[in-house]
Amino acid sequence: MTPFEELHAETVLNKTRRHFFGQIGVSLGSIALADLLARDGLGRLNAAEPVNPFAPRPPMIPAKAKHVIYLHMAGSPSQLDLFDDKPELRKFDGKECPKELLEGKRFAFIKGVPKMLGSPYKFEKHGQSGTELSQLWKYLPGVIDKFAVLKTVKTDQFNHAPAQLYLHTGTNLFGGASMGAWATYGLGSENTDLPGFIVLTSGGKTPDAGKSVWGSGFLPSVFQGVQCRSEGDPVLFLANPKGMDQAGRRRTLDTLKALNDRQATELGDPETVTRIAQYELAYRMQLTAPEVMDISREPKEILEMYGAVPGFVPDSDAAADPRTAYKATDATFANNCLLARRLVESGVRFVQLFDWGWDHHGASPGEDIVNTLPIKVGQIDKAITALVNDLDQRGLLDETLIVWGGEFGRTPMAQNSPNQFAPGRDHHPYAFTMMMAGGGIKGGQTIGKTDDIGYYPVERPLDVRDVQATILTLLGLDPYRLIYPYQGLEQRLIGVEGKGKVPDGLIG
Repeated sequence: MTPFEELHAETVLNKTRRHFFGQIGVSLGSIALADLLARDGLGRLNAAEPVNPFAPRPPMIPAKAKHVIYLHMAGSPSQLDLFDDKPELRKFDGKECPKELLEGKRFAFIKGVPKMLGSPYKFEKHGQSGTELSQLWKYLPGVIDKFAVLKTVKTDQFNHAPAQLYLHTGTNLFGGASMGAWATYGLGSENTDLPGFIVLTSGGKTPDAGKSVWGSGFLPSVFQGVQCRSEGDPVLFLANPKGMDQAGRRRTLDTLKALNDRQATELGDPETVTRIAQYELAYRMQLTAPEVMDISREPKEILEMYGAVPGFVPDSDAAADPRTAYKATDATFANNCLLARRLVESGVRFVQLFDWGWDHHGASPGEDIVNTLPIKVGQIDKAITALVNDLDQRGLLDETLIVWGGEFGRTPMAQNSPNQFAPGRDHHPYAFTMMMAGGGIKGGQTIGKTDDIGYYPVERPLDVRDVQATILTLLGLDPYRLIYPYQGLEQRLIGVEGKGKVPDGLIG
């Protein structure tokens, strides 16, 4: 027996049970991956014909919208001070909360018996629809007839992180796939030089649930949101490393691609396919992203319409607590709204804006409905109105769905923390307000009605699942058939039980 034969024989004898099952697991994984990709129209594991997860795919059902701009107010704005006028609540202002509103309920911070809190703001009706809006809105009344106002949305969660996860990923636990990831998984992107799902943040912090609210979860990571910035480099680490030119970067990527293609063919690991796509996308973005993200290219009148200021850096960025440094002149959100328009104009499928700082408990400076809520409304009011008008004048509003809202609402009673600083409200999951416009939405209507103090729905209760189902349906994705097998279940954005439905009359 030759030395080589002896070595081979020893190797065979040393094959353990763990090695055997490890190798067979890889083989079975390759078969499973090929099946899943084939179902999705992505099933090509041939290195000569690599998978392109960014390629546009046809909708499952007739689509009304091609793009989504989702404006999430992290912390949850008070519907009772912005949209849902309750004169009866003002009559009970300062009086002890009735026991029936407290018994059997769980609150994030309220203890004992709190006092009822009527809104300090006046409301007026606006537009042909006669939609009631708080006096804090100065610009929104001009476009309110474009919006459908949903007053009775409820959620199962009453703390920020679980509620944000539930709204955006369909589960209150970490590991779910976000709405934008589902959209790009189902439809791809219309611009292969930009990510299909882009995220912009303002307010000085990311949401309480962190970056999981734009993550891909169990979906391939190529579908996760890409966070961009309105000042400096639009995407961190996108530029070539020091000492490497574009030609050198191309040679490096070609070599990596050859190695990854071989690994994808042999092992069938979906993350290898993702890695190939992400490297290539980053290379293409070096030329495309800086131009698209440069709002200084916009005409002066457009910048003024949004209240945008190219290169603006807010004082809150350097503050220990951003809320204490908020100013109505903060242009970050306005810049992001203008960027959102530029991105959908360039073919990006899903743009998500997270604006932090709407958690108005009143328990510390910078978080109450008297001093801070007016500032926060001032930061977004003009920009949202401009976004609607700008999309409309460019012929993009009909194909772009705009969604606005938080993760839950605020209580009709005041928070009663021991060191209460100013009037504020606790978390309220039973009824809150969201808005939708464009992209197939029938505007100029209010859906749902709450009781005299804004505690419970009394007409047309809606659920977060209904919002999720509506967004997917408008994009041409069947919320019941858009699934991904994981952990032995057919995962859906609307939950494995599939309870979401589109509210009657919401889609025009």
